[in-house]
Amino acid sequence: MTDQNKHKISGGFSCVILAAGKGTRMKSALPKVMHKVAGQPLITHVLSACAPLLPEKTAVVVAPSMDSVKQAVAAFGKNVQLVVQTEQKGTGHAVLCSKEFFNGYKGKVLVLCGDTPLITTKTLEGLLEAAQSHEIVVLGMRLANPFGYGRLITDASGRLEEIIEERDATAEQKAIDLCNSGIMVVSGDRLFTLLEKLTPNNSAGEYYLTDIVALANDMELHCQTVEAPDSSELAGINTRAQLASAENVLQNKLRAQMMENGVTLIDPQSVYLRSDTKIAADVVVHPQVVFGDNVIVESGVEIRSFSHIEGAYIKEGAIIGPFARIRPKSTIGKNAHIGNFVEIKNTMLGDGAKANHLSYVGDSDVGAAANIGAGTITCNYDGVNKHKTTIGAKASIGSNSSLVAPVTIGEGAVTGAGSVITQDVPKDALALGRARQVNKENRAKK
Repeated sequence: MTDQNKHKISGGFSCVILAAGKGTRMKSALPKVMHKVAGQPLITHVLSACAPLLPEKTAVVVAPSMDSVKQAVAAFGKNVQLVVQTEQKGTGHAVLCSKEFFNGYKGKVLVLCGDTPLITTKTLEGLLEAAQSHEIVVLGMRLANPFGYGRLITDASGRLEEIIEERDATAEQKAIDLCNSGIMVVSGDRLFTLLEKLTPNNSAGEYYLTDIVALANDMELHCQTVEAPDSSELAGINTRAQLASAENVLQNKLRAQMMENGVTLIDPQSVYLRSDTKIAADVVVHPQVVFGDNVIVESGVEIRSFSHIEGAYIKEGAIIGPFARIRPKSTIGKNAHIGNFVEIKNTMLGDGAKANHLSYVGDSDVGAAANIGAGTITCNYDGVNKHKTTIGAKASIGSNSSLVAPVTIGEGAVTGAGSVITQDVPKDALALGRARQVNKENRAKK
């Protein structure tokens, strides 16, 4: 995130992200917030939406033994820390667990759910701006089918009076379509006083965070709602079906952004991107292409159908595929060609180099304009360690060659088709590593 994309909120704010859900309905041993959308954990999406607004500090509330969440949040720096909720007693109790972390903090506190990966920075910015003149502001959403969501009860002037959970609502209240997103901003000097007044007097026997609204109104504090411009970005993830739905929504957004930026997606619905995929203008992506994490593609590249690319840097003018696989730590040079059924791993492929057919090139350094013939294998693994293959500029590797690493093929050198190369080949040399052909006359019929 570059500095020009960051926006400091007037007066400052901090965050509490509720991430203690165990994903019971997802039937998974993985913490719910660690399930992925567009290649990143749900919690990463939420933290990424907050980051450009420069929160002073962030508490991520987790259940015990959620070490994977700790690893995910570590990338966001020392101002993001885990707070453990040893017993799950409701959302109000979860936020209360962060009291020591905030230690008398007086700024605004943004409370988020760790399972809402579609939330945008723009929506959070609008919510925080509205919260500057109120003690509590709740982000609401209008839903055609509000079943399962808490309802926002407002008076004639729009003031928020209380939030009623679905299971505790009357029939009249259930008819209200303005729903609670689970996201709110509360003044830090009021938050923990209100939380300590909560009681578990509800059908679930839990301490509801939402009950602080009614308590705040009893104290004649200012409570308000802000309606989200797009309710889809507030969707929470509790099931595998909801995870798939969020994936679909985010993929469509990523595809639309790519095309807006000048990328041609011939069949957008069949191209799968990651949140960190970077593709320059004038790249053409054919149908059925999958991008994994950490891919950068320069202008003028063509990526043909059924290719899978992850952890790679593809330079200007390269042609990839069809049916190519490029694995992490690979760089494909300018105007290089990677053809059908070619796999590249941890390899630097020089400008103009070609590997057009049926080859595996791993742990290698391939010089500019080198040509790797069909069926070539860099034999990089000896059963214990990986070893490097170096192929010089303008070298030509004959079809069906096996290059047994560690080995160096010199600049301009040639290996004969079908060779097994176990020793270095000097510059401009011809290497033959195969048995001499013997013809047995008249033996074919026998």
